[in-house]
Amino acid sequence: MRIGLLTEAGYPYVSGDARLWCDRLVHGLAQHEFDVYALSRSQSQEDEGWVPLPPNVRRVRTAPLWMAEDDEVVPGRRARRQFRECFAELAAVLCGATGTLRAPENASTSEADRFANALYGLAELARETGGLVGALRSEAAVRTLERACRAPGAQRAAREARVPDLLAVAGYLERALRPLSLDWYEDDGLGAVDLCHAASGGAAVLPGLLARHFTGVPLLVTEYGVRLRTHYLTTPDAPPAVRSLLAAFQGRLAAEAYRQAEIVTSGNTHARRWQERCGADRAKLRTVHPGMDARPFAEVGESPECADPDTLVWVGRVEPAKDLVSLLHAFAEIRKQRPKARLRVVGAPVGAEGAAYLLHCRALAAQLFPDEAEGPHSPGDNPVSFEEIGGPELPRPADAYASGAVTVLSSVVEGFPIGLVEAMLAGRATVSTDVGAVVEVIGGTGLVVPPRNPRALAEACVALLRDPARRARLGAAARARALELFTVEQNIEAFHGIYLEIVSRAPVRRVLDGAGEPLPFAVPAEAQVPVGWSAPSPSLAARNGPAWASARPVRATPHVPAPEGAR
Repeated sequence: MRIGLLTEAGYPYVSGDARLWCDRLVHGLAQHEFDVYALSRSQSQEDEGWVPLPPNVRRVRTAPLWMAEDDEVVPGRRARRQFRECFAELAAVLCGATGTLRAPENASTSEADRFANALYGLAELARETGGLVGALRSEAAVRTLERACRAPGAQRAAREARVPDLLAVAGYLERALRPLSLDWYEDDGLGAVDLCHAASGGAAVLPGLLARHFTGVPLLVTEYGVRLRTHYLTTPDAPPAVRSLLAAFQGRLAAEAYRQAEIVTSGNTHARRWQERCGADRAKLRTVHPGMDARPFAEVGESPECADPDTLVWVGRVEPAKDLVSLLHAFAEIRKQRPKARLRVVGAPVGAEGAAYLLHCRALAAQLFPDEAEGPHSPGDNPVSFEEIGGPELPRPADAYASGAVTVLSSVVEGFPIGLVEAMLAGRATVSTDVGAVVEVIGGTGLVVPPRNPRALAEACVALLRDPARRARLGAAARARALELFTVEQNIEAFHGIYLEIVSRAPVRRVLDGAGEPLPFAVPAEAQVPVGWSAPSPSLAARNGPAWASARPVRATPHVPAPEGAR
């Protein structure tokens, strides 16, 4: 079959989010064809280029979310009126929404329909006129948003919005709605695929929603992190009006994506609960854990005796959410009971905030643990070391886990703990804080303590350092669990089954050939799924929408075939 893979700031770019997962998926499903539709994050991301593409990637089309050229479209009176009506309806729904989560049974169906009607109305207008970039950037859009905020019934946070707040929200909406103006939705684009697979929520979902709206292509949504949750975590200092209105937009867009998708997958039950609270139908939800490559950790996992029995290891990105401060204070308690204990902190800082946090942690370690020397004339050595993977001592991630008997996770915020899965594949006993999907991942194969509790963290680490037999049992059980649930093979097989399940409900491609007959699948689904077929329905044929304007409102790349070297 032919899959339209939709990404935002991800695959096929070298530095993209979820790049590795998408790359493994495309390589693992070599029997299917993939058309990649990618929204880029920045100029630097585009300059870094793409990862090598396998032969089953038929083409790649990209468009930037970080900039948009002025479309120079001069809309007529009717188009201006239609834009005002649709955008006013969209703004009214956002201003009237609470900006907080609601249970699905209490959600307002009428407001969901109003949001959908406004969204698809804007999309149809963009298709007819050639784009909405200029309209969304106009003063009329800001004034329409302001009227919605001041209207009776608007939420208090919206009513208190000031001019800078309105400009910030209008600018965000213009960026978020740029996919409406792309020329991806014709018969030779997303209308030609058998299935759209959005690799994340947010902007990546919009092309899938429009492909479903214009041509009826089924949609699959995969989220390893729910955008509304990310919004709450990353904008705590935003003005209340901005925070509320953007949360309302994220929530409404997520609810519409869940409503239109055939199946919605999450990477863990923690994200799945967020999807349910955002309005996802429980019958559509599936949990597909991220897949890890177990091969680099095989040698370490099969040789647990090579670890230093007195060493604790922490591996990850250095940032405040990882709470290394609590880990250092816990290690001070550990040293009182295990004087020979050592702690290796392995990871690189993330951005300027991470670099500042690393300096703070280094200073705290120097204060808590003065350098120790074997004699009065020998240099001192600190029991805490800060290292990065790639050096002579730790050339690979597996070497970091191999260097210690116990792996520690001390985070206060965590989604799916990739580092914890790596430690499990390496056969290491673990001590983790109870955040995110940690309990789901670890099962009963490791010790779990409350976050921000150095004493509990210290007691759990000491218990494992004192008991080699218990460490060995937990490490072996953790490795067996990771090999069963969290491998690349498990992930690929799960999505392969989901693809077949979705296309079995809509087995006729929606594009007709020159003779008016449906084009066949690249690999016929009926060869793999036993179903009863009926005669093709005329309603499955693609609808011919208005021709696009020659001037594109958003710069998007044309058809790009896979490199010759990849074929």
